[in-house]
Formats: sequence, C-alpha cells, structure tokens
Amino acid sequence: MRKTFLITVGFLTILALVFYFGTSYGNQPGTRNLQSTISPNSGKEENLKLGAFSVSLNVKDLKSSKEFYEKLGFKEFGGAMERNYLIMKNGNALIGLFQGMIEGNILTFNPGWDENAANIENFDDVRKIQYQLKSKGVSIENEIDNKTSGPAFFFVTDPDGNKILLDQHR
Repeated sequence: MRKTFLITVGFLTILALVFYFGTSYGNQPGTRNLQSTISPNSGKEENLKLGAFSVSLNVKDLKSSKEFYEKLGFKEFGGAMERNYLIMKNGNALIGLFQGMIEGNILTFNPGWDENAANIENFDDVRKIQYQLKSKGVSIENEIDNKTSGPAFFFVTDPDGNKILLDQHR
C-alpha cells in the first residue's frame, strides 16, 4: 500500500513539474520558444519542418531487442536482421535498433518524410535547417555544402551531449 502511494505521489509530482515548466517556461522574459525559428526572409517566427522523428538505439543484441520491443507493441517496419539494424514502428512511434553500427543513442529527424517513410510535399530542406540552426549559434558537425541538393545529413549535439541527426533521404 505504501509503495503504491509513493509511486502515485511521484507520478503526480512529475506531472506537476511537466505542467509547470511546459506552460510557464516559454512565457518567461528572456526565454525563447525552442520549437520555432526566425525565417531569414520574413523576420517572423516560423516552425522548422523536421519531418519524421525516431530514436536510434545502439543495441547489444538485435534479436533480443527486437523481441523486447515487440512485447511493447512495435512491429518490424524496415531494415534487416542480416544487415544489423531494424526499424520498429508502433502507431506514429519509430525506433531504430542498430547493432554495432552507431555509438550511443541518437535522436533522428527525417526532413521530407512522414512516419511511414512516405514523401511529404511541404518540408524544409536539410540545408535550410542547417542555415537556421547556424544563424542561432548551434554548432553543426559535418556541415553540408549549401550548393548541393538532394540527400544529405548533419549532426548537432544538445547541451547534455545527446546526438541529433537530421537525415534527408531525397
């Protein structure tokens, strides 16, 4: 009974913190809405269109990771066991499982794709996203040549050391 009470209190505390920071942080003087960016042409706020979101996980055993995520309701969506990676999908949620291919875990955005890997018409080219982030002082790893077009990718690292991959496939 005491354990259930403590879990409930902890959960309610987390919800209260999320509500507090989620509703008040962006309204504090001197803070910015991190989901929007200033367009270099219009001068008004505009959300970057980052495309499909997934988490890429560095796994030790692809087979056991696949079995675990299947228990959570994920189904195989792409990749191949013999190529040491799988893309798992549950509704709109995507998880990439990579054995021996990546270092650490990575947050991934795919400009130009939706969560079904279908092309979307209205998206921000990865070079535009790179330009916007650089103009805001974000350090870019492996910068893309702005004179190119088509598939390209770059990485950024958040303040806590989490890698973020922006990977455009078209």
